[in-house]
Amino acid sequence: MKPRKLWFSFACGALMSMMLWLVLHGGGTMNSGGIATGLNNEQPASLLSKTVRSTESLAENQSIENSSGSQADFNKGQPNIRVYLSESQTVETVSLEAYVQGVVAAEMPLDFEPAAMQAQALAARTYIVRKLWLNDRTGVPVGNADVTDTQTHQVYRSLSEMQQLKQEDREGVLKVEEAVKGTKGKIIVYRDEPIEALFFSTSNGFTEDSEEVFSTKLPYLRSVASPWDKEESPRAEETVEMSLEDFYTQLGVESVSVNASQAGTKAIRILDLTGGHRVKRLLVGSEELTGVEVRRRLGLRSAAFDWKIKDNKIYVTTYGSGHGVGMSQWGAEGMAKEGYSARQIIEYYYSGIDLEEVSKLLSSYQ
Repeated sequence: MKPRKLWFSFACGALMSMMLWLVLHGGGTMNSGGIATGLNNEQPASLLSKTVRSTESLAENQSIENSSGSQADFNKGQPNIRVYLSESQTVETVSLEAYVQGVVAAEMPLDFEPAAMQAQALAARTYIVRKLWLNDRTGVPVGNADVTDTQTHQVYRSLSEMQQLKQEDREGVLKVEEAVKGTKGKIIVYRDEPIEALFFSTSNGFTEDSEEVFSTKLPYLRSVASPWDKEESPRAEETVEMSLEDFYTQLGVESVSVNASQAGTKAIRILDLTGGHRVKRLLVGSEELTGVEVRRRLGLRSAAFDWKIKDNKIYVTTYGSGHGVGMSQWGAEGMAKEGYSARQIIEYYYSGIDLEEVSKLLSSYQ
């Protein structure tokens, strides 16, 4: 073969290899965003951020051998999930469907409606499939596991915990099993890619656009009304009390006098609200903070809040619980009680999505 033809063949081969790698590894990968651990004190599920989690460096220390093994298994078909059990510091390997059962039983009350549980099963399965699809082990402290059982990823009940739970609430566990069975192998996709299946406990009446909480704007994570939460959830409203001095200290604001309640009233002002009716920007003294920052620093349930000041004390009332992006669990429960199906719930909270079989998704990327 002549040198010019040899060089041309080599270049074509290299280009084809690069294109194949991009198809297998590039689709949907996101390196931007911001998630306060554990997903704003709930951590139901997300891969939106690899830059903010304090556990990010753990993923960088994992060996190439360990990090490639799970992806290879994943591409063969229905994957097994290797779960790091934080309490025993051991790894439990379970089937995909057994893993989803453990998540649904841990993340959702067992007395919820079947359709709400099925919606949760779809979100939980989508989360772990996307995580494996991206070969992302962010936040996993060992190299031979794919995910933890904590709020860093999705809360998960181990096989032994499920057995114990079945003895305590057989009917509830059977409901979980039926919900998972009814959605077996199905995940939520957007343009043939598994979505960021974010979910949270309770809305303030609206869900939130993803970019209002995280730095990534996703077309299927748009704000929608969620009126069911207020009637259904015990976390719909909460008031916390603290001294003005503690309030300012926790927010890192030192320039505000706390000697008079009137001074405190004038020193705190909402500058802007999000599309989901949460605090976007708050002025405290001369300091401007985001609602997400205020929520994190004060340990509030939600960034939807207002306040009253009396006798040098501040009473902060929050509405809803969680970051507000994606599916509201209590909203899903309310919809289920009104007769909506799991698919209708999912399509409502995740805009423009579809359901797909895991096996079909895999075959298109092999």
